[in-house]
Amino acid sequence: MADIVGKLWGFCHTLRHDGIDYGDYIEQLTYLLFLKMIEEKGAEIPLEHAWPVLREKSGVDLTDHYMATLRALGKQPGMLGDIYGGAMSRFSNPGG
Repeated sequence: MADIVGKLWGFCHTLRHDGIDYGDYIEQLTYLLFLKMIEEKGAEIPLEHAWPVLREKSGVDLTDHYMATLRALGKQPGMLGDIYGGAMSRFSNPGG
């Protein structure tokens, strides 16, 4: 458990440098965690928005793809649409 908490605080530290406040940390990390969980559970998701595709991106391509993924998943029926409906990226500084 301490390992997970340490990793989350590490992510928060990284996001803080991107101008994201604490409330937005949780929101953005939750979207990413759900996306990762979708992959791990083998749930259906449009392949172009799956976790492995997101992991392959970097910089501006990553930021653009992440925003497109949030929009696309928000339009999906069922639970995916419920989770990602109205989701917006808070990232403004694409990291490498």
